[in-house]
Amino acid sequence: MAEVLIIEDDDRIRPLLVRGLRDCGHTVTSAPTGMAGLQLAVDSSPDLVVLDLGLPDVDGTQVLSMLRAVSAVPVIIASARADDPSLVGALDAGADDYVVKPFTSAQLDARVRAVLRRTAAGRERPATLTVGGLSVDLTGRHVHLDGTEIELTPREFDLLAHLAERPGEVVTKRDLLVEVWRQPWGGSDKTVDVHLSWLRRKLGETAAEPRYLTTVRGVGVRLSDPTKGT
Repeated sequence: MAEVLIIEDDDRIRPLLVRGLRDCGHTVTSAPTGMAGLQLAVDSSPDLVVLDLGLPDVDGTQVLSMLRAVSAVPVIIASARADDPSLVGALDAGADDYVVKPFTSAQLDARVRAVLRRTAAGRERPATLTVGGLSVDLTGRHVHLDGTEIELTPREFDLLAHLAERPGEVVTKRDLLVEVWRQPWGGSDKTVDVHLSWLRRKLGETAAEPRYLTTVRGVGVRLSDPTKGT
């Protein structure tokens, strides 16, 4: 099980979260303020942090930014509202997941285990992904097509990298909005369509004549190796 740090100012909620995660087998520490939590995170190096956004001393998003400057520890944001604009800012700033209050200990434990699985898989993934003649350097954020580097915007790169991690798999637009655009409650499919169009243009293909990016109508998009037909 994991060592979890909970940063939560509510004296009624914090003990319940601590007890609930301990009952699930985790080692848990907690802090009632952002700065105290930040100090604990630096001193104890937990496996994961559960961070409330509404803290009394420092905004939770600021705490996340300060934490990200010194640590890559996975962070789950706790928010009272799924449509809170600060939640989007926190996800963009590097949070790994979120839970909306009220939530149960079992729900939080499931999120903790899921985030830890994803981050562990991320550490094990190769530095470069190859699909046919397409090479995606995840570390240097470079993309080459048949040996020639192509220039992508940061969002185009993130979109292509997400698809390249799942070659041959149909990825839904909903998944892309959550994982690439960090919009957990949905967004416009048009946003995905526009970026896919730009990406296709740079890959030298079109939706009507795809090589790598194939749209599955009503489902999503698939990145395939054109040499294998998959």
